[in-house]
Amino acid sequence: MKHNRRNFAVIGLGNFGGTVALELTRYGKYVIGIDRDEKIVANFAEEISQALILDSRDESALREAGVGECDAALISMGEDLESSVLTAINLKMIGVEVVWAKAVSRAHHRILSKLGVDRVFHPEEEMGRHVAQVFNNPLVRDYVSLGNGSHVFYFQAPAEMEGRELADIHMLDKHELRCLGVMRGTEFICDGRSSCTLAEADRLILLGTRKNFGSFADTL
Repeated sequence: MKHNRRNFAVIGLGNFGGTVALELTRYGKYVIGIDRDEKIVANFAEEISQALILDSRDESALREAGVGECDAALISMGEDLESSVLTAINLKMIGVEVVWAKAVSRAHHRILSKLGVDRVFHPEEEMGRHVAQVFNNPLVRDYVSLGNGSHVFYFQAPAEMEGRELADIHMLDKHELRCLGVMRGTEFICDGRSSCTLAEADRLILLGTRKNFGSFADTL
C-alpha cells in the first residue's frame, strides 16, 4: 500500500474525523478511514482512498487493513474512552510512527499522553477559546497559537490608527508585541523592521501573548 506521498489513517469518521479525512484526501493524500458504523463508512466509500468497517480495538484487524504501513494516524473517537485508549495501544503496537488523538477530558488526555500518543488535542475546547478571543475583540480577524503561550494575531487597524506611522506605536517597547508585517488587501506593504503609514483596515500581524495583546487592544 506504500505510496510516494504520505499515508494517513483516520479512525472514527464522525463530524471531526470525517472532515479531517476528506480534507487530507483533497490534499492528495492516501487516506484509510475506519469506523464501526456501516452507514457512516458507506458515506465515505467514494470520497476517500479506503473506507473500512472495522473495530480498531482489534489489533489484528488493523494490521490486515494495512494501517501499520501508514505514516500517521488520527484517533477521532474521544467520546468512547475505552476504544480510544485501546486503539492508541494497538496503533503503537503495529508500528504507526505518528499518532494523534482527540480527547474529551483532562484525565483522557493524561492517559493518552502516557501511552505515547504524539499529540492530544481538545477540538471543541480549542475552538471555544478561539471564538472567545475573536468575539471579545472584533478587530482580531484571526489568531494562531504557536505553543508556550505565544500567538500570532491578525489584527485589523481601527480608524484611530489611520495616518499613524507603525514605528511610532512602539508595540514592542510598550506592550511586548512584535509586529511581523502589515497587509493592505492582498499586498504586503512593510515588515516589522521598517515602518509605513497605516490606513484603516490594514491588517497587522502581531506576535506575543494573549495578555500583552489584550493590553495593547485596551489602549485603542
